[in-house]
Formats: sequence, C-alpha cells, structure tokens
Amino acid sequence: MASIKYFVALVLFSAVVGPASATDFIVGDSDGWRTNFDYKTWAASKEFHVGDNLIFRYSPGLHNVHRADLVSFQNCTPSATSVALTTGNDKVALASSGRKWYLCTKATHCATGNMKLAITVLPQVGSPALAPALAPAYSAATRHGAATICLAWIAAALGTFIMMMIMN
Repeated sequence: MASIKYFVALVLFSAVVGPASATDFIVGDSDGWRTNFDYKTWAASKEFHVGDNLIFRYSPGLHNVHRADLVSFQNCTPSATSVALTTGNDKVALASSGRKWYLCTKATHCATGNMKLAITVLPQVGSPALAPALAPAYSAATRHGAATICLAWIAAALGTFIMMMIMN
C-alpha cells in the first residue's frame, strides 16, 4: 500500500513540475512580430532554454516566419529546406541548444533589418549538459519564470502531502 502512495505522489509531482519548467516567449512581447521593432534588444533581455517555445504573432498575409541558418539569415533569404510559417500565431518549439535564426521574407522586412531574430538556446535548467562553470550564471534563480517554477514546487509538495494524508 505504501508503494502505491509513493507512486501516486510521484505522478502528481511530475505532472505539476514538468510542464511548469517551459516558458512561452511571445516574440516582441505585446508588439508581436512586425516591422520597425528591435528584436536584437528584445532577445538580449531573455534567456531561452531547450523546452521553451517562441510564439510569433502577426497579421497573416502581411508577414511570415522562416527558420534560417546563419548564411540565409545574413542574406535575408530562406534556405532551400525552409517552409514558411504563416498562421499569424506560429509556435516554434526550441528542441535543441545552440544558435537559432528566424526571418520574415515578405517585401523587404528582413533586408531592412527589421524582421529578423537571432537567439541562443541554452540547455534545460538543471540539465547535466550545462557546464559547471556556467551553472551559477544560468541557475533557476535567474531563469525567466523562476517564480512559476517555485510555485509549481510548492504546489507539488502540498499536493503530495495532501494525497499522503488522504491515503492514510
């Protein structure tokens, strides 16, 4: 019977903490994906991790989003394998660490330096891939959304305690 209690507690804990660690970033915040916006400055104030999502919000037909490599980003031309995202509410999962590039190919939006975004995606918080020398600089305390993670831990602990009390 005790093992069932611990299994239920573990499932509850995983259900609460797992999803809370990802952050959805609306590109450009309330301004969205548009011309005449400084995406370089916007990205510099963020910390992106594997598991996070970029959400590009814009008027469909006026803009698009292409994933790019460095060369296509510098030339403002999509790579041969790039497929345009065009819904106006495009969600891009950050599945791997490293440099990532995005651009709009409508009119001269990218060429004028407006609609291009370059980011660096870090390993997941707590990932063993995070180098020990970098760990303090990218700790959970400095992570965007750290308050959400703390609340998830508290909720999971409280939920576990309540479940264990009920099952006794």
